[in-house]
Amino acid sequence: MKIFLAQQNYHIGNFESNTQQIISAIETAKQQGGDLIVFSELCVCGYAPGDFLEFADFIKTSYEAIDIIKQHADTIGVLIGAPDKNPIKKGKDLFNAAFLLYEKEIKAIVHKTCLPNYDVFDEYRYFEPAYEWSVMEFKGKKLAVTICEDIWNLGDNPMYRNCPMDELMKQYPDVMINLSASPFDYTHDEDRKATIKANVKKYKLPLFYCNAVGSQTEIVFDGGSLVFDAEANLCGQLPMFKEAIQSFILHDDGTIDTTVIGAAGNMFDHVGEPMVLEENLNIGQVHDALVLGIKDYFTKMGFTKAILGSSGGIDSAVCLALACRALGNDQVRSVLMPSQFSSSHSVNDAEQLSMNLGNPFDIIPVENIYNSFLNELKPVFKGLPFGIAEENIQSRSRGNMLMAIANKFGYILLNTSNKSELATGYGTLYGDMAGGLAVLGDCYKLQIYALANYINRDKEIIPVNIINKAPSAELRHGQKDTDSLPEYDILDKILYQYIERRQGSTEIKAQGFDVALVNRILKMVNMNEYKRNQFCPIIRISPKAFGVGRRMPIVGKYMR
Repeated sequence: MKIFLAQQNYHIGNFESNTQQIISAIETAKQQGGDLIVFSELCVCGYAPGDFLEFADFIKTSYEAIDIIKQHADTIGVLIGAPDKNPIKKGKDLFNAAFLLYEKEIKAIVHKTCLPNYDVFDEYRYFEPAYEWSVMEFKGKKLAVTICEDIWNLGDNPMYRNCPMDELMKQYPDVMINLSASPFDYTHDEDRKATIKANVKKYKLPLFYCNAVGSQTEIVFDGGSLVFDAEANLCGQLPMFKEAIQSFILHDDGTIDTTVIGAAGNMFDHVGEPMVLEENLNIGQVHDALVLGIKDYFTKMGFTKAILGSSGGIDSAVCLALACRALGNDQVRSVLMPSQFSSSHSVNDAEQLSMNLGNPFDIIPVENIYNSFLNELKPVFKGLPFGIAEENIQSRSRGNMLMAIANKFGYILLNTSNKSELATGYGTLYGDMAGGLAVLGDCYKLQIYALANYINRDKEIIPVNIINKAPSAELRHGQKDTDSLPEYDILDKILYQYIERRQGSTEIKAQGFDVALVNRILKMVNMNEYKRNQFCPIIRISPKAFGVGRRMPIVGKYMR
């Protein structure tokens, strides 16, 4: 049997575009003599559609798209993902489903059993879990079709009560097929391979795994679709962060007619979240995920041009380099906004960066604007000493300048804040926290340095002086980040334990960190939830990002 995997980039709710992509891949597979083509989870409507699923017209349009697609499933079997109505009216209205189309008909439908309801996932809000399991009969083969999370229910402590593959094995299937929409994080590629391999070893069947690719606001899907033979050899892997279609010949004995990429052996063990922050971990994948996140956010929203404030610091430098890679150098405008507190080398470094990248830039001093604010506020401030209020006026003046240019010329403002700053509240609301998309908001400061070095791997794009100098907001004379924050090599490690690993104060202190420092950092994180609650979407690259996957009370007070 010749089986194609179609790894495609969908647009949530854009049924016309999604349908055309699917049909195009079907026609390609038919021309090459394919028997079956497999697409990813909820490919018809895009993953994850959220509350769109509550609109009757959205579901109606999804079924209409299936009717169009099935007309092309004449001589080839087509496995697509879409919502399916619950006919018995018990439980929720919908299932997350896979449809087998063949001979211009719907031949079979399977429903997802394991509905994730953690981190960025919220499927149990909308879908009813499957209550019956059947293989799909197709061209003399029994297909054990599952959907994404269904194959993650392995091990001694399963998360769900039912394991669909255990049920399907009672019907003696010939091959496992999984339709997936599995988001990227810098640990997930290895874990995904380990999980698929574990299924193959347990059930002694080949497995075809088709993952989505592309970004949906903050969540990036990395593709990397996989094929394992019955002996748990890796026989195929589609590229990461790119669309692709590839065919494989499956033989009756469970072997696959291709060169083995990785022998079974002991490869692909579960990694999980590292015990400590490893800032260089899969940094190339992190880079590619951020580029794809920027590109798809702009493309799918109909935007073309970006703007950002270029301070001569490492965060804005990395953000600018990534944006130029995603959108094109001529589509990204940087604005240098020095004040009387800015060092000359910051302006020079920012200029050199833009010259290296070839992007347009402006220099607009904010000193006069800042002084105007201070003059108008003199009667109110009444001679009180310089402090955070005066510092924030500079940041908000810059934010206003950027937004004025963005509004005038149709740019989208990219935010350059990093995860270390967002965690501790080291940022100004409506100032340097302004923006339509946060490019680096899920990257700790140590990871920003790793990204800078990766960007410079072939030639110097980011000036070395930007990488080497001490970070500073330059909102007062001689200011450094360490005036307000611990050194990043300590701060980031403590933040990682609290945010990614969900370790409490007691557990973190037991690792040897200073007691007073841990208390101070955790207090900063908890106190600044209100700031993050007002922040723009953040491209997710870690196992636990700020945003939809981390839900903390704004007024909560938990620290011990």
